[in-house]
Amino acid sequence: MTAAVNIAAGEQVRWLPRRRAVDLCLPVNDYWLFDNRLLRLHYFSGDGEIIEDELSDDPSIVELCAHAFEAAWEHAIPHHQYRPA
Repeated sequence: MTAAVNIAAGEQVRWLPRRRAVDLCLPVNDYWLFDNRLLRLHYFSGDGEIIEDELSDDPSIVELCAHAFEAAWEHAIPHHQYRPA
């Protein structure tokens, strides 16, 4: 899936180059956060395949991931402004 598909569906897309994330503490797993109350965590194999998903509603984990996302979003560049280096 490309960013154009996501944008056409109404999603806001931002890009976070690694050099802009150096001062962030981010979760090591990919995740989706639903309504600031439920996480869907993705676990990947060494070659990038999803090997397991897990749901968590643990308030401390949800809060940690919500804060991490907000911090990353603040550092990220909106899609229409992003120019790959």
